[in-house]
Amino acid sequence: MAFRRQVGYKPNTMIHRSSLTERAAWVAELRATLALGWPLVLATLAQSALMTTDVILMGWMGSEALAAGALGTNLYFAFLIFGIGLVNATSPIIAEELGRKRHSVREVRRTVRQGLWASVTVAIPIWIVAWNGEAILLAIGQEPRLAQNAGEYIRALQWSLLPFLFFLVLRSFLAALERPGWALFMGLLAIPVNFGAAYALMVGSFGLPALGLVGVGLGTVISSTFMFLALALVITLDPKLRRYHVFGRFWRADWPRYRTLWRLGVPIGLTLMFEVTIFNAAAMLMGRLGASELAAHAVALQIASFCFSVPLGIGQAVTVRVGRAYGAQDAPGVTRAGWTSFALGTGFMVITASLMMFAPHLLLGAFLDLSDPKNALVVDLARSFLVVAAIFQLVDGAQAVGAGMLRGLQDTRVPMIYAALGYWGVGLPLGIILAFNTPLRGIGIWIGLASGLAVVAGLMLWRWLRRDRLGLVTAVPQDVQEAFAS
Repeated sequence: MAFRRQVGYKPNTMIHRSSLTERAAWVAELRATLALGWPLVLATLAQSALMTTDVILMGWMGSEALAAGALGTNLYFAFLIFGIGLVNATSPIIAEELGRKRHSVREVRRTVRQGLWASVTVAIPIWIVAWNGEAILLAIGQEPRLAQNAGEYIRALQWSLLPFLFFLVLRSFLAALERPGWALFMGLLAIPVNFGAAYALMVGSFGLPALGLVGVGLGTVISSTFMFLALALVITLDPKLRRYHVFGRFWRADWPRYRTLWRLGVPIGLTLMFEVTIFNAAAMLMGRLGASELAAHAVALQIASFCFSVPLGIGQAVTVRVGRAYGAQDAPGVTRAGWTSFALGTGFMVITASLMMFAPHLLLGAFLDLSDPKNALVVDLARSFLVVAAIFQLVDGAQAVGAGMLRGLQDTRVPMIYAALGYWGVGLPLGIILAFNTPLRGIGIWIGLASGLAVVAGLMLWRWLRRDRLGLVTAVPQDVQEAFAS
C-alpha cells in the first residue's frame, strides 16, 4: 500500500483514461466515416439523377420510345453492372496500400493504372455483346419494332461504357484517399451536361440532326466522357493529387496487381449482377400478374431504391475505412470502422422503414394522385408492398454495408456465393411459390425479395463476426504479396 501511495497508483483513474481513449477512437471513426460517406451518398444520387434524366427525355418522345428505351437500358445495365463491380475493386486495394504505407505513391499509381487496364479489357466483350442487342431482345421474345429501336439506342449508349468505367476508377482512387469531393462535383455537373446534350441531339437543336433515342444515348456518351476528362484534369492539376502521376507509364504492365484486381473484382461484379437481375426477374413476374401489380411494384421499388442510396454510399465508405485499418493490421480499427458504418446504414434504414410502415401516403403521393379513383387499386397494392418493403429496407441496408465491410478485408469470393444463394436460391423460388400458389400474389414476390436479402445480410454479418477465426483480418493473400513485391 505504501508503494502504491508513493507512485500515485490510481487504478480507477487508469481505467477511466483507457475508457476515454477508446471513446475518442470511436468518435473519430464516426467523424471520418461521415466525412467520407456523405459525398459518396450524394454521388450515388447524382448517378441516379442521370438515369432519371434519360427516362424523362424518353417519355417526352412518347410511350413507344419510353418502352424501347427501358428495354435497351435494362439489357445494357445487366452488363454494365459487372464492369462497375470489377473496377470498384480498386478501392479496397488502394485503401489497403495506404493503410500499410500512409504515403504510398508508386503502389497507388500502379493500382489505378491496372484499374484502367481492366476497364478496357472488360469493355471490349461488353461492346461486342451490346452491338447485338436487337438480336438478343428478339431471342427473348420482344416485339420486333421495340427490339429494333432498343437495339439502335444500345449501339449509341454502349460507347459511354469505357469513359464511365475510367471515371469510376478515378472516383475509387479519390475515395481511398478520403477526398471524394471532386468526384461528387463532377457527377453533379454532369446532370445538366447530360440533359443539354441529350435534348439537343434528340430534337435536333443548334443545327444538330434529330436522332431521337439514339440522341439520348449519345448524350450519355458525352456526359460520361465529360465526367472522366474533368476529373482527370483535376487530378493532373491538383498539387496534392498530381504527385501520384496516375496516368504516367500507362502502357507498363503489372501482371500480379492486374490479377489481384480481377480476383477481387469478378466476385464483386457477379454479386452485383445477382442482385440486379433478381429485381429484373421480380419485375417480369409482376408483369405476369397484371398491369396494376407491375405499376405498384415500380412505384414501391423506386421509393426503396432512392432510400437505398444512403447505405450504398456508406458501404463504399466502409470499404475504404476497413481497408485502411486492414492494411495497417489494426484489428481494433477494423472493428470500429465496420460497426460504425453498420450502425449508420441500418439506423438510417430504420427511419425509412418507419415512414413506409406508418406514413406510406407521404411517399406514394410523390408518384401517384391519391385522390384519383383510377389509381385506387395501384395505390392499395403499392401501400401493401411498402409494408413488406419496411422489413426489406432493414435487411437491404444491412447486406449493402455488410458487403462493403467484407470488401475492405478483400473478402469477395464467399460473399458472392452468399449472394447467389440468397437471391436465386431462396428469394426467387420463394417469391414464385408465394405469388402463383397462394393468394398473396404481388406481396408474395416482395416477401421473396425480402427473404433473399435477409439471408444474404445474415450470412454477411455472420462472416464478419467470425473474421478473426477465419483469418480475414491478418491474412494477406499470396497474390497481394506478389503485387507489393513487384
